[in-house]
Amino acid sequence: MMKIYGDAQSGNCYKVMLLCSLLKIQYQWVEVDILAGETGENMFLRKNPNGKIPLLELDDGRYLSESNAILNYLAHGSAFLPADRFAQAKVLQWQFFEQYSHEPFIAVARFIAKYLGLPEDRRADYESKQEGGVKALMVMESQLKDSRFLVGEELSTADISLYGYTHVAHEGGFDLSSFPAIQRWLQDIESTPNYLAMTSNN
Repeated sequence: MMKIYGDAQSGNCYKVMLLCSLLKIQYQWVEVDILAGETGENMFLRKNPNGKIPLLELDDGRYLSESNAILNYLAHGSAFLPADRFAQAKVLQWQFFEQYSHEPFIAVARFIAKYLGLPEDRRADYESKQEGGVKALMVMESQLKDSRFLVGEELSTADISLYGYTHVAHEGGFDLSSFPAIQRWLQDIESTPNYLAMTSNN
């Protein structure tokens, strides 16, 4: 059985768990304490020299890191990864957007507030993330006014990638009440069969 190394409260790790639930993929979860420095230990670095989670260990001993790469690998051949070439490229477009224009603001603000407890010496850093996070949400809102999901009318790994941190954006100080299309999108994902909520017990 494959293993997934991660932190259940991390959006990047949770989105892999969510896809596995949607696809009914069986796996062994290995909790990793990032605040305790476990990703920097030699045992972990031998698996992923970049020292980051999530990390997928296949049953043949191969490893795959980077959450969106893991999502697309697991979704291959399923309805969550479109077969159409252009649609696949659109999925990647949104996943690059997530990593470069969304996560650096929303996920980092959430980390400072939720994991670190918003210490005074990080408050300026936290506040500096707000403008970029709102901009990312506005881009999503614009798309979701025109289509049910980010790439057309079907749920894809693009949505799962962005859902990971968007649905907990409030924990980073972002108010989603002014983004009705995003709120509708969140509800649509949460009503999908086999949906798995983020919990500390996963």
